[in-house]
Amino acid sequence: MTYQSATISDDLNILPQLPGWVTSRCAETLETVAFRSGAALMVLDQLIGDPRYGVPVKLLANRLALSAATATSKLEGRLAREADIRDAWHLTPPGEARGPDGDLLAFWREAVRCRSGGVGDIADLIGAEFAGDVSVWLNAGQERARTHGPLAGCGAVLRAVLDVDDRAERVACLLSDIVLARALNWKVVLPVTAQRLSKGMLRDLTTSGQGAELAVQARFLESIEDAIRQARDLARRAEALRTVAPKLRAKGSEAAVDLFLTEDAVAPASMLSPRIRGTSIPMTDRAARRFCERLVELGVARELTGRATFRLYGIGS
Repeated sequence: MTYQSATISDDLNILPQLPGWVTSRCAETLETVAFRSGAALMVLDQLIGDPRYGVPVKLLANRLALSAATATSKLEGRLAREADIRDAWHLTPPGEARGPDGDLLAFWREAVRCRSGGVGDIADLIGAEFAGDVSVWLNAGQERARTHGPLAGCGAVLRAVLDVDDRAERVACLLSDIVLARALNWKVVLPVTAQRLSKGMLRDLTTSGQGAELAVQARFLESIEDAIRQARDLARRAEALRTVAPKLRAKGSEAAVDLFLTEDAVAPASMLSPRIRGTSIPMTDRAARRFCERLVELGVARELTGRATFRLYGIGS
């Protein structure tokens, strides 16, 4: 049987979107960034909080985790490419060391599974060195968010961590994301604040005044805008996948589709075979590869690596 390729709908009317005045790059002050960020955060909050919009939130979080790992690799001076970080996590055999790139993605993937209010989970993730300070830093960030807005709270906790250790970039960015999640009462932690930061910005934040704070908050806002675009795109791609799902004949296809709706990259040899991850449903290696190829044929997934072997598939760009 031959199927027509699914199309991703261009009808964006039902999805909340940013008004043009939010994305216009006018002269910035802390006040204008705070004003514009309020509108942007409202849109993102609607997209991830209302199931009617169909945003696959777990998939979005995992996609942002990969972007955060790439961004913090640069902040930490390693400059690893996104593709290399993704490979290090997905293609390392169980029980073997992933290396610094794979460990960094593991850190961010664990971060999105933290409960925003669970200090114990957060302390376990960032390690004993900083565990005793977590509550103090988060409380200070939340207080700043309450009086000056969420982005100000994110910047405050970023500075507080880096004042203690200027090499703790990933910890600082994680706690910044948690302050944002708490300010908006999100159950999920979305790794957005690291995405567009630079090492120079972080250095200036701990040594300079209001100008550095403004630069950091403006980058936070750009990252939030990026997250909105990704959420809208993934909502459309997820809907296209759900539309063709009833046509799939492979045993376990429903569970496999669910995996594509939660993971930014799927390795058929390890995540679909010999059993579909998270289930007891068996799938042969050949069936797993054929299933992924069928999704590509249907236009609802793409191969991410360009390789002939050790391939990864996903529905996102």
